[in-house]
Amino acid sequence: MASDPHSARQMRFLARMNRFFTTTHPAKLLLFGYLSYILIGWALLCLPLFQQVSVSALDALFIATSAVSTTGLVSIDPASSFTFGGEVVILLLIQVGGLGYMTIGSFMVLTIHHRLGHARRRTTKAAFNLPDDVDPVVFIRSVLIFTLLVEAVGAAVLFVIFTQAGVADPLWPAIFHAISAFCTAGFSLFPNSLEDFASNPALNATISALSILGAMGFLIVVDSWRTFLGRKKYLGFTTKIIVRITLLMLLCGTALMFIVEPTLQALPPADRLMTAFFQTMTAATTVGFNTHPIGSMAPAILMVFFFLMIIGASPAGTGGGLKTTSLAALIGLVRSTLKGRDQIRFFKRRVPLDKLQNAAAGLTYYMVLLSVSMFLLLLTETAPFEVLMFEAISAMGTVGLSMGLTGDLSDLGKLIIIILMTAGRVGILTFGIALATADESRDEEADNTLVI
Repeated sequence: MASDPHSARQMRFLARMNRFFTTTHPAKLLLFGYLSYILIGWALLCLPLFQQVSVSALDALFIATSAVSTTGLVSIDPASSFTFGGEVVILLLIQVGGLGYMTIGSFMVLTIHHRLGHARRRTTKAAFNLPDDVDPVVFIRSVLIFTLLVEAVGAAVLFVIFTQAGVADPLWPAIFHAISAFCTAGFSLFPNSLEDFASNPALNATISALSILGAMGFLIVVDSWRTFLGRKKYLGFTTKIIVRITLLMLLCGTALMFIVEPTLQALPPADRLMTAFFQTMTAATTVGFNTHPIGSMAPAILMVFFFLMIIGASPAGTGGGLKTTSLAALIGLVRSTLKGRDQIRFFKRRVPLDKLQNAAAGLTYYMVLLSVSMFLLLLTETAPFEVLMFEAISAMGTVGLSMGLTGDLSDLGKLIIIILMTAGRVGILTFGIALATADESRDEEADNTLVI
């Protein structure tokens, strides 16, 4: 019996796809996955069905990239530019971006096949920087349960807050802002973000809690749950580092802004402290909401925000940045070098060489990418240097804070920010690895003859 040509072509296609996923570097798979989501979102947002007013293709691409990368920078106002259906598309892109490219796909595979293949396991480990002792299957299930639970509770609390504040039709804004906050996206349905709620303690506390839970990372959730169930005796060292550094960044940033920022001095002490904490939190977790105008802040505080946005959130979380664990590794390197130690240590623990190498390479690639992007932005834009620097760092850290430049960017400027947001979501070092050319073969390495 002759074989069905259609079935044969289908089998060859599936074989090529399987070969692609099993032989391609995890970093390239991650970049490919996020680009796929961005392109799908772009195509949907370009449909007139989802637009209240005419939106250019470039602005639609900018919004789709910002949503998938959970950045929150917007070149146009989403609430007035898109219909309710368009807002739903943006929220789905935020949710997919926050959970991660591999989480959604792997969960679908688990639902159908009840197991993960080797390619998905290694890519999931690369996407979330998981330790060897964490099972990707358990991790993915824990992530989804935790995410849906926290977002549901957050939406319920925000519904009450928005109702009391007199927000029209509060249910949808409550759901939207709960997901946006937990995914550290910073997208808001209000034209001035959350500035109208600057003196609302309940909203400040709820958004902060959602953002911190998302930014500190799913790895902490899994580690804490395993400890609670008695499967581990103590919390892991990574968890302790993340908690300590996150708290240190929040405390130092809040204190500096409370004391130094001149635009807060006229506020009552309680509101001043609340605003200082919220703006520090929104930079450190890369959530990007603001209750205070960013463009009016003093240069000294902008420097503090530069540092917070560059470091960003923690591994296996929804936030961006170089990550708190990279900061810990680099601090360990500096301290150990100054003390003349023969090993790199942090909190009396040895830092593995591969972690130190990743931290140093990540910082180096970050500075190179930032330098190149700043050079190009200075050629294409007319804004002051510090405004362009703030925009670039915000995009690379997937923060979403802006000094008011985003809507005024040129077309080339928007494309540069789109690339930076994509790099920030994939991970600065992962983005570099994905773009890297193939290394030399063993035969090429053996040829070390230099003719002078």
